Amino acid sequence: MNNWRGLIAAGVAALLVTATAAAAQSFPVRPVRILVPFSPGSVTDLLARTVGEKLTERWGQQVVVENRPGAASVVGTGIAAMAAPDGYTLLMVSNGHAVIGSLYSKLPFDPIKDFSGITRVASVTLVLVTPATLPAATLKEFIALARAKPGALNYASAGLGSTAYVSAELFKSVAQVNIVHVPYKGLPEALTDTMTGRVQMYFLGLVGGLPHIQAGRVRALAVSIPKRAPALPEVPTMEEAGLPGFDYDAWFGLLTLAKVPRPLVARLHRDVVRVLDLPDVRARLSGTGADPTPNTPEQFDALIRADAAKLGKILRDSGIQPQ
Repeated sequence: MNNWRGLIAAGVAALLVTATAAAAQSFPVRPVRILVPFSPGSVTDLLARTVGEKLTERWGQQVVVENRPGAASVVGTGIAAMAAPDGYTLLMVSNGHAVIGSLYSKLPFDPIKDFSGITRVASVTLVLVTPATLPAATLKEFIALARAKPGALNYASAGLGSTAYVSAELFKSVAQVNIVHVPYKGLPEALTDTMTGRVQMYFLGLVGGLPHIQAGRVRALAVSIPKRAPALPEVPTMEEAGLPGFDYDAWFGLLTLAKVPRPLVARLHRDVVRVLDLPDVRARLSGTGADPTPNTPEQFDALIRADAAKLGKILRDSGIQPQ
């Protein structure tokens, strides 16, 4: 009897695997949505729309980008967590996704366990910018000003857990300065107040921010990665500007739910990677400071776990108390 049960169970399992694989091959048969937990105009939003446009062309099904900002990405991420695990809801995140578990003590979801990586989409160069009128023309002068006036300078971000927030907290730790966080609804508001001098520092992504830097609306002091950005060859790295030890990879990527069948995750991964390898997509992203950096679902999951540990420690050491 036990042998029969084992054979039947094995047969059912084989049928399920075959059915799942077949469903993955025919995916999608209806519109797909990409949730963006930040406002329109953010780097996350721009990347989602670039990928979504090309997936629409590839699949022959509409890929709709939905902006659901609020509570440092918790609102949009929570909506994604409640979706059916069928692959029709994707979530575009920044690496701030890795630390929201360190910022909020009672989340309605687990940012690590409830989601599965599809692929990292891109790494984006961030630039530490200040108001053009601020009396600090170099990074060394800015750090000296911040040390001379602890707690008097402010930095902008799109909220707790955003890329600008995490990079600024890392900067404060490495530079040993006390600069106060001022959260905004999104990039447009944060950038406007940086340009007008209401806040004195902002880690601005080149995606969407390059025209403002080139027009002189803000002053670029240093880039966040160990090499200069081709789009801004005159702007030094942090080490070149006098701050060794600062290296921040502002990655962005696509997630789906952890319960989505692995054959479907593999299909999503394959199609997104093919989109990122299109010459016009690579040119569009590279021209704005985004470097397409796809990896495997397993590598992306490992990256999120590693950043959760590394960046979470930085936030805890800075005295951040989970809300």
